[in-house]
Amino acid sequence: MRGSEDMVIDVGALLQKVEAAPPIEAVEVVAAELGAMVGARTVALLITDFTGRAVVRLTSADPVSGARSHGVEQAETLPLEGTRYEQVLRTQRADVEVVDDGARMIVPVTDRGDAIGLLEMELPKIPSEAEVVDICGAGHALAYVVIAARRYTDVFEWGQRSAPFALAAEIQRRLLPASYTCEAGQFTLAGWLEPASAVGGDTFDYTLERNRLQISITDAVGHQVEAALLATLLVGSLRNGRRRGLDIGAQAAYANDALAENSPPGRFVTGQLMDIDLRTGTALVVNAGHTLPLRLRDGAVEEVDLRVEAPFGVLPGKTFEVQPFPLEPGDRIVFLTDGMLERNAAAFDVAAALAHSAALHPREVVQDLGAAVLRATGNDLRDDATMVCLDWYGGPPRERRTEYGADPARASAPGSAARTD
Repeated sequence: MRGSEDMVIDVGALLQKVEAAPPIEAVEVVAAELGAMVGARTVALLITDFTGRAVVRLTSADPVSGARSHGVEQAETLPLEGTRYEQVLRTQRADVEVVDDGARMIVPVTDRGDAIGLLEMELPKIPSEAEVVDICGAGHALAYVVIAARRYTDVFEWGQRSAPFALAAEIQRRLLPASYTCEAGQFTLAGWLEPASAVGGDTFDYTLERNRLQISITDAVGHQVEAALLATLLVGSLRNGRRRGLDIGAQAAYANDALAENSPPGRFVTGQLMDIDLRTGTALVVNAGHTLPLRLRDGAVEEVDLRVEAPFGVLPGKTFEVQPFPLEPGDRIVFLTDGMLERNAAAFDVAAALAHSAALHPREVVQDLGAAVLRATGNDLRDDATMVCLDWYGGPPRERRTEYGADPARASAPGSAARTD
């Protein structure tokens, strides 16, 4: 119930202001207009850092101590662990903290489960229930502002990088999907990549069509630019085949021949391609020399037994077997690369950590597993560690329940974390 003293937020007016402003100023314009509408003392967007372990406050205002700068742009990195920011991102719930002369409010900035960042405001009074709803709606609208604006400027991309990218990492970044997380009626998926100090050529990808979901994970042999270029050829050929309408068996054959014809001898890529028919709930997979996926079902973790074929690029003209993949409602499937299991990461027990992940959203599952394997290697990861986590709910195609860009029923429980020690 809205009271006569409630603040009123006009999302249409916010978007009109955005459209009139240059892309690089879009977020500042929203912040200023939103602040004026609610009488906020401060309004800030904090975007998620590429490490997944921090958020970044972007500003072009007065200099901030300890912030990185890029011309007039500044980026202040704020660690997440143990903070209100972390809890809002994990639970996808607004946080209102009462302060002496008002309130501090943090709301998620999320689209389809992809946690883009946070909106933080200092308000002159404790917001009413109706005002909280309005501000959460503004946070959701801000997600679309960021998605649109970052197509035209590097500022958001720069801000998310707490450390400069090497050339190989820059190439590799372009191969990943625009969103690492996707919530839909029948599933939720999330991917993550912890890059080695010498980039190892890992990638993941997915596409959601009207009646099917396709997922891939790949690992190119070698390191640095050589591996990144090999991965570029493989991912480009897979996407080209997919967009031509080829099934995953034909995609695999097409990518295999492209690799064999256009790369030096001895160069290859391992990978898995999955196709889920959303009408029937059945899944198919191609396994080209890749690490077996893990499945969490009824509290138990086990490898999914798949026949292993030659990697992409080894045998020109090869036909790949399309295998049925056992999938039941309630399954959590984790696809991974060997960087999670080999070399100096071998001491980390991925299966044990996954067994304790049931309370986590797939977004937190992959980020927590990535952070844990990094700790296990003493921050000296020798090979990329890449994961895709798929939660399969099954049932007929349907819309998902959503509040401000996320399904609250699927969010991580407050204070939850996978046990990774």
